[in-house]
Amino acid sequence: MTRILIVEDEESYREPLVYQLTREGYEVSAAASGEEGFDLFTRGGIDLVLLDVMLPGIDGIALCRRIREQSRVPIIMLTAKGAEIDKVVGLEIGADDYVTKPYSFRELLARIRAVLRRNQAVANDDGADRDDIDLVCGEIVMHVGQHEVTVRGESVFFPLKEFELLGYLMQNKGRVMTRHQLIDRIWGSDYVGDTKTLDVHVKRIRSKIESNPAQPQYLTTVRGLGYKIDEPEH
Repeated sequence: MTRILIVEDEESYREPLVYQLTREGYEVSAAASGEEGFDLFTRGGIDLVLLDVMLPGIDGIALCRRIREQSRVPIIMLTAKGAEIDKVVGLEIGADDYVTKPYSFRELLARIRAVLRRNQAVANDDGADRDDIDLVCGEIVMHVGQHEVTVRGESVFFPLKEFELLGYLMQNKGRVMTRHQLIDRIWGSDYVGDTKTLDVHVKRIRSKIESNPAQPQYLTTVRGLGYKIDEPEH
């Protein structure tokens, strides 16, 4: 049975979620603080985390970082904030998706199912056959099995979604990948989130691989179509 951890300090959100997700057949654990949530997570067996941003003690951003240091378990951020900077921060530190309060349970459930399906697909997608593959594009080298990227000889950290997006673009080096193709591949065909998520990830990747992100040489925009990664022309 899939086990979901809810870390939410507002009882008016937490208790209905526990009830509704249990009715949907999930095993649910719940915590009212970041410290309690981390303790429950470290006991193991969690398949997905629903994580509120505004928490007493350890907030959701800090807790997401802690979890990402030791696990790739899917994380959906729950936030009452609508500002883009909060969404960017959440995605930057490795969250898989975000939902802004107030949300409908139907929408949240759809996102939970989509994230779980994508995670399972990645686990089953011949990962063992690709573990030793190194992808190279100019001075960018990706060591797939080690989840490591070096740029101009320096190791650079990429959260999971940025890593997957960069890897997919590098696998298709020189080809224009449409926005639909990228979202479908990285977030799943049933993704219901904001399409700006892709642009946020591209911006973050450029900040790490480009000498001048404002004038990208590797990861370029093909207006009206999507994005392409290729070796710079000299």
